[in-house]
Amino acid sequence: MLLVNRLARQISKSFLAVSILLFLGVQIATAEGALFSSITELAAPVADGAREPSLSTTRDGRVLMSWTEPEGNGFAVRTAIGDAAGWSAPQTVVHSNELFVNWADFPSVVALADGTLAAHWLQINGDASYQYDVKIALSDDEGKTWGTPFIPHEDRSQREHGFVTLLPGQSDEFTAIWLDGRNYDTYGSQDDSANAMQLRARSIASDGLMTDDTLLDERTCTCCQTSAVLTDAGTILAVYRDRSPSEIRDISIVRKNKEGWSTPTSVAVDGWHIEGCPVNGPAIDSSDGQTVVAWFTAADDVPKVKVAFSDDDGVSFGAPIEIDNGAPSGRVDVLQQPNGPALVTWVEQTSQGEAVLICAVDAKFGCTNPSVIVVSPTGRTVGFPRMALGNDGVFIAWTQPSGKARIHPEGGTIIRTIFARLGDGQ
Repeated sequence: MLLVNRLARQISKSFLAVSILLFLGVQIATAEGALFSSITELAAPVADGAREPSLSTTRDGRVLMSWTEPEGNGFAVRTAIGDAAGWSAPQTVVHSNELFVNWADFPSVVALADGTLAAHWLQINGDASYQYDVKIALSDDEGKTWGTPFIPHEDRSQREHGFVTLLPGQSDEFTAIWLDGRNYDTYGSQDDSANAMQLRARSIASDGLMTDDTLLDERTCTCCQTSAVLTDAGTILAVYRDRSPSEIRDISIVRKNKEGWSTPTSVAVDGWHIEGCPVNGPAIDSSDGQTVVAWFTAADDVPKVKVAFSDDDGVSFGAPIEIDNGAPSGRVDVLQQPNGPALVTWVEQTSQGEAVLICAVDAKFGCTNPSVIVVSPTGRTVGFPRMALGNDGVFIAWTQPSGKARIHPEGGTIIRTIFARLGDGQ
């Protein structure tokens, strides 16, 4: 549910300097110097049961949203294109009774430099709970029709392949990065260092031609999201949660330039020892020579959301900045504004429920203008909120209860989206 005045007063006691952004979907003007000058709720073109939105930006500053929603006895992956005026009619990427649908591992759609759209989703390939392949399809008419799906990974075993990042390149190609379970047996010995998920990548052209399936890291955390960005210098930076043989699960980065992929290095050393996946991946973005990474950690059993900056294309990072209010769940996203601070969203637990927070983070001054976007009082309902920087402002999307009766086993949810114009205080 969105905040009302009484709840705003209650939560302000917990968040002190935190301001409330969204009231019942009504456009509001914020005070001078605030993070955003106005916020408008955009009606998402989705059906009841819609969930797991993902956002990306096109070359002309529009925003692509993808999501999953029930259809018949199965599910459909759909996409729409948005701007400040609202969303287009939805287009169906795929409909199947064999889609793998998961709150943390969800589809995406991106636009290539030549206008081609690339979409990914997950398709069941076995009878066990986590046996699925990555599927990718391409569209040359803004999603109206899609080509024959293909699998980017060479492995065809009935194991887990997912947590995909699709990263558009500088021309008509994109890079697919994913976690690959070809060597991972969930029922095998966890003391065997070779029994682990891998991080792999492949470059794919808009005609579907693929380069080699490349191993980037042979031992990663099993179910945390990946994230990647193309810097102004043309370097690909990919971040993910690593996994040492002693079960330290901190954030690592790999870089690709003209010489190829680098070996993994740590963004920061948290020393989080956890014998299981926290389902909480990092996020990265870059602009004007500055790169930012945001992530969640609970090292020493103290949950934190951290942000670190790099000014050398991800070779090194400054000391991490802590930005949470004391009870974070993580589930971060980040946008590096051109010539400005980074915007970071994360989920925080409050006495009223899950809150989605946002703040502008500067390498020198830390988190400024912290604000609550929405509070959901019914548990793990906001999923992984996502942002994209479009023309004149920021799009934010999340999942929440719909308030309608469940007409499908995965019903009862809806997607909310807002468009926020940048203010003087960002």
